[in-house]
Amino acid sequence: MPSLIRAVKSKMFIFAHRRTLTLLDGEYGSVFKGRSLDFDELRTYVPGDEVRDIDWKATARHGSPLVKRYVAVRRHSVLLLVDTGRNMAAEAFSGESKKDIAVHAAGVVGYLACRHGDDVGLVHGNASAPRYRPAKNGEEYLERLLREIDSSITLDSQPSDLAGLLDYVLRFIKRRMLVVVVADEFLPDARTEDLMRRLRARHELLWLTVRDAELAPGMDAPATDSSRLQGSTDVATGNGIPMALSSDRAVRAAYEHAMILRADRREGLFRRLGIAEEQATGSDDVLTAVFALLEKHRSGARTSRAGAARGQRGG
Repeated sequence: MPSLIRAVKSKMFIFAHRRTLTLLDGEYGSVFKGRSLDFDELRTYVPGDEVRDIDWKATARHGSPLVKRYVAVRRHSVLLLVDTGRNMAAEAFSGESKKDIAVHAAGVVGYLACRHGDDVGLVHGNASAPRYRPAKNGEEYLERLLREIDSSITLDSQPSDLAGLLDYVLRFIKRRMLVVVVADEFLPDARTEDLMRRLRARHELLWLTVRDAELAPGMDAPATDSSRLQGSTDVATGNGIPMALSSDRAVRAAYEHAMILRADRREGLFRRLGIAEEQATGSDDVLTAVFALLEKHRSGARTSRAGAARGQRGG
């Protein structure tokens, strides 16, 4: 099997000039500015210590002032949280498999981390069980992670369970990390929203969404094109939509309106939770999406380019 990380790097250097890669490195590095200290231990307060370092709960239990001691973090950790359920075997907006886009996105983020000497780990899985690979350094290890993502996403996989992955990270990953979620364009339910809120409080959280395919992508093709004779199938449920139905103008108009409403709800949710989210329509769009995501996280902006554009079309 050809090297996945080599393919990621080749595409990055084809689509990006050296100046763009330098800017991308800068945006990645800015995520950790001001966050380069890790808690080490509690010790007795001495005159001259910062009052803001006092641990008031521990002080109350101990009976005398205790302060938190920190140590410098020289190597950071990035955790790739990737949905590898059956949903990600579906077609994306670009016509590619969502799996290929997810592997490329994980590769771009992982390669940036490697360039900075940081460690990369992985949490992925489906409704059966999450799988965890601890954070380590090096392109050889990143290649193993990308291959695991690639081989785990099939049409025979269990359905996606992003809530289960988020819950796993909250329960078992205690050290603060940069967590980059790669998932499809789903609408979180109340439980998932609560998990996202809690994860955002504990880690640096970025969210990259792989856009769904259109209802009937072959509609603009010539009447003789075979793609116009095919219906759509929901990979998650296996339910099909006959072409006669998916090509009906009224059905398509209702579907597009529903998708605009869903996009508005998703956008509002990410903004409310304070989570930077960006969307990729295909693998050629990943580099731009990652750059925008890092920039958005640094600046505090939460609205995705794709969501804003879709909202304008809906108006």
